[in-house]
Amino acid sequence: MKDYLVRAIIGEGDARVLAARTTHLVEEAREKHDTAHTVTAALGRSLSGAAMLGAQLKEEGIVTIRIAGGGPIKGIIAQADHQGNVRGYAIEPRLFVPLKEDGKLDVGGAVGDQGKLYVTYDLKLKEPYTGVSELINGEIGEDLTYYLAHSEQIPSAVSLGVLVGPAGEVRASGGFMVQMMPKAESSLVEEIENRISKAAFISSLIEEGLTPEEITEKLFGEFKVQFLEKRELNYHCGCSRDRITSMLLSLGKEELQDMLEEDGGAEIRCHFCGEKNVFSEEEIRVLLKEF
Repeated sequence: MKDYLVRAIIGEGDARVLAARTTHLVEEAREKHDTAHTVTAALGRSLSGAAMLGAQLKEEGIVTIRIAGGGPIKGIIAQADHQGNVRGYAIEPRLFVPLKEDGKLDVGGAVGDQGKLYVTYDLKLKEPYTGVSELINGEIGEDLTYYLAHSEQIPSAVSLGVLVGPAGEVRASGGFMVQMMPKAESSLVEEIENRISKAAFISSLIEEGLTPEEITEKLFGEFKVQFLEKRELNYHCGCSRDRITSMLLSLGKEELQDMLEEDGGAEIRCHFCGEKNVFSEEEIRVLLKEF
């Protein structure tokens, strides 16, 4: 089954729901970055959250989640666009974190609860917009819930989960997001919140084989679900040698000259996919002729 998400509304437009399966793209991220177990879970949750926020953008927009906690992982970046392309990385990908007493991965301990969560929307206008909120517990789902309520004033519930196997492989990953509309009755809000609080872990539902549509129906079917869209999700970096060349040119003549004199060329590694691009001395000299 390919990774994808669905968008839906429940009731009479009282709330919007997004549900996503991200198992394959999170596994691809794990393989690219060689992440340790707990980092895989933290990065995977961030990628799922970004995918759902990205699905609400207009065409050509990009959303970036940046988590800057006080934990040993040091930080996470996750990006997604309107087309379902998702990418990200953790600053300390190979970090070992002991399990919690209940035997579960300690994502909150790795991320830390002292720090901030930044969400930047680049809608290809004059300036990107960035919202910020405090981290609540570093578990990412609760942190995004708090961000949406306090920074964007949208009462929301976000559930994110990644099930990591003994060898570090991603067995299941995904998430759902519920956002209440202003006209929703308080009794409906309470009932939806009650259902969410009693719901099984999203990663468990995905491991059982439930699709995003089935998860949405299982949680909110009694409120009348209307599906609006289904969108494929992929781990896609989008970097290329041409883009990196443009980036080098943007550094300016002086910086390129320093690279030439000090290093005899340049080696650029993409944070998002790990690909390495080497520019020889002759190639840097050719770039210098552009100035």
